[in-house]
Amino acid sequence: MIRHTLTPYTIDEFGIKNYKSRYILLLTIFTLYLIMAGAAQLLLGFELSDPNANITTYNNAFWALQMSSSTIGFGDYYPVTTAGRIIVMAMFYIGVGLMSFIGAQFINRFFGFSNTNVKNRELRKQNKEILDHNKHLEKKIDNLVSKVEEILKKPTK
Repeated sequence: MIRHTLTPYTIDEFGIKNYKSRYILLLTIFTLYLIMAGAAQLLLGFELSDPNANITTYNNAFWALQMSSSTIGFGDYYPVTTAGRIIVMAMFYIGVGLMSFIGAQFINRFFGFSNTNVKNRELRKQNKEILDHNKHLEKKIDNLVSKVEEILKKPTK
């Protein structure tokens, strides 16, 4: 039972994986903070080499990256080295991308402007019905052809 709730997706009647929004959201946040944790260590390493640096602890580096990825950027901690600035810039783009993705998931989940999963499932269902109907018609045509062939093989009087 617990294993079922931890699965990241469900499989519908057509065998298509439908990923759970909550799972995607948590995975995205985890990924963002994992990247941020590694980048903070790199940032701190570069900044400690400069005597004018104001990022002098891991917490300061993590905070600076958090602020840059969320686009708030308080400016209380900022990089002074070129490498540090490149890391913060990269974290900005990564953060903006992932935060935008999280926002899009939120909007889609709560407002449901366009649920393509539902539309795709409906189309797959319609396609299956059409294919089943075509197979049924094909059998009827085959029976009809065989009856016509039987009639044509009979000798005429």
